[in-house]
Amino acid sequence: MTTENVQHPSLIAPVGHLEPVPRRIRGTLGGRVAFDTRRALYVWERPAYPQFSIPVRDMVDAALIDEGHSELHGAGPARRHTLQVGQEVREGAAWVWEDGAPESLHGTVRFEWEALDSWFEEDEPVFVHPRSPYSRVDALSSSSNVRVELEGVVLAEAPRCVKLFETGLPTRYYLDRLYVDFTRLRHSDTVTRCPYKGTTSSYWSFDGEVATHDDIAWAYDLPTFQANRIAGMVAFLNERVDLYVDGELLPRPSRQSK
Repeated sequence: MTTENVQHPSLIAPVGHLEPVPRRIRGTLGGRVAFDTRRALYVWERPAYPQFSIPVRDMVDAALIDEGHSELHGAGPARRHTLQVGQEVREGAAWVWEDGAPESLHGTVRFEWEALDSWFEEDEPVFVHPRSPYSRVDALSSSSNVRVELEGVVLAEAPRCVKLFETGLPTRYYLDRLYVDFTRLRHSDTVTRCPYKGTTSSYWSFDGEVATHDDIAWAYDLPTFQANRIAGMVAFLNERVDLYVDGELLPRPSRQSK
């Protein structure tokens, strides 16, 4: 693999990869527990992160209704089912693995994440998708100088930062708000969630002379414990701004998630 113009480690789990989940996994719908298991499997249907595959025998107050339609889902063929939990019905919410999928997946079901009201690892809620066991997030204090420009306008310049290293993503540079020129930014109502960092508290856009640049900066006022060093700080989307670190303009990476 070439490392030219690559500034962060690549993801390592191939599509179709399976691993056991050493955590208790629960899902709820309509105030009821749909499943409760200590025997889930990680299954990678895409390289970025896995999904949970849940043993059918560990479904609690739920029923699956076969919809008679099969598709390939990374690890192999799966048959689409409706999920019913009490009076709650979610069509197309579940995929039961069929012949052609790895044997260890037989007798398990992969749920559409949004079909459930909530997911838990042990007693802690999980948002967006499962955390990959091969991914880590490190937030490190740094004396690197960071300057952010867009359309030639300086939006921030800080003598120090917190660098957030997240597997498979570009380094994010979190800056104290003191060094951000909020007179140039417009607050946005956008909210996003990350299973590793938590829920964003603010987003900002920039209305330039050439174009409007929506949601180019964000903050986590109450991040997860693992990312607590970025609390209240502001990061800009490397992919859409001119980012100078210690005087060097970084190449813009391809578009990624935050």
